Amino acid sequence: MKTEKGIRKLLIIGLVWPEPNSTAAGTRILQLIHFFKLQNYTITFACAASESDNSMELEKIGVSKKGIALNDDSFNDFVATLNPTIVLFDRFLIEEQYGWRVSEYCPTALRILDTEDLHFLRTARHTAFKRKLPLDDRLLFTDDAKREIASIYRCDLSLIISSFEMEFLKNTFKIDSSLLFYMPFLSKQLPENRMSTLPSFLERQDFMTIGNFRHAPNWQSILYIKQTIWPLIRKLLPKAVIHIYGSYVTPKARQLHNSAEGFLIEGFAPDSAIAFKKARICLAPLQFGAGLKGKLFDAMIHGTPSITSSIGAEGMQQSLQWNGAIENTPEEFANQAVSIYENKEIWQEMQANGIRIVNQLFNEAEFYNKFSQITEILLKNKDNHRLQNFIGGMLQHHTMKSTKYFSQWITEKNR
Repeated sequence: MKTEKGIRKLLIIGLVWPEPNSTAAGTRILQLIHFFKLQNYTITFACAASESDNSMELEKIGVSKKGIALNDDSFNDFVATLNPTIVLFDRFLIEEQYGWRVSEYCPTALRILDTEDLHFLRTARHTAFKRKLPLDDRLLFTDDAKREIASIYRCDLSLIISSFEMEFLKNTFKIDSSLLFYMPFLSKQLPENRMSTLPSFLERQDFMTIGNFRHAPNWQSILYIKQTIWPLIRKLLPKAVIHIYGSYVTPKARQLHNSAEGFLIEGFAPDSAIAFKKARICLAPLQFGAGLKGKLFDAMIHGTPSITSSIGAEGMQQSLQWNGAIENTPEEFANQAVSIYENKEIWQEMQANGIRIVNQLFNEAEFYNKFSQITEILLKNKDNHRLQNFIGGMLQHHTMKSTKYFSQWITEKNR
């Protein structure tokens, strides 16, 4: 299917403008943009948020930008005039806001949801962590879950970043696999001599971690390192230093900086690759979260062994050996961090594990080929695909569209 004059168009509606140097979500969007550019789509990125100093200059990569408004009928004319072949919603909140408008004013467009991670799963785990409760159905089957699952059903296809979350949606929520596509972080194949091109064991020193300070899992992880993990490591390595990188450093985060303890809040890293390549070990003792962890993926690419938790490694290794260690108790976490930090042979083995994981599980060409095939099939068989998705059709029915009517009420109120 092609739009007028044979041009295929992609409209991405973003929750925020992409910040690939600040968030894994920003990197993820750029990977999707790269895919659709390879497929010769003309791409427009629309967003109602304000741009920040970290926002990428999309025009430099050939992507048009469009500022849009929330709860405003001007979007209807915009999307109808653009008449995109595919509309990509950046997270379910965006589908809730604009999905019904796309459905009504551009009904032929294929609707794809990029979940980034399962927000309701991350929220449930956060709640369980704070309340010191096991994760059970009462925490999972929430209004947030109903909203996000409904959004998945309303779309023709949802991109799921984690293999764990793919199985979770199919087994726990019984979502048909035809509505889901596994699309993790991606990388070009790393060369066989990759390790020889990276800084060596002796050329690296210190520990590091990185992540947006406003992201709750990251912030809790930093606190956990500061209060629990780092004192144990310093007992074993009295001169150890850790560098904490990340965007949007808060005042309370700055207060954690302590040179005497070797705990350094470095703030925003303009080039995260340099930060990874300088360090010998990446620490990521995540206590809750969802999706894939960008810092751990980047650590593998840049040859930096990582020590993380089961939550951190979730969906990232399958049957392969981790590029470091996975530990859930403070003592074992610290012991493994120091052991790998001090042992050149083990460190090199862990580095090789990471490169093996990237090449075997996150091969860009393989996933791009599969994604190209599924989008072509859906574009050609969209009507039948939607006919088979009865629950999605039911959720599009006017009696179920509370978000639409609430939005229209706000529109009238604003007038």
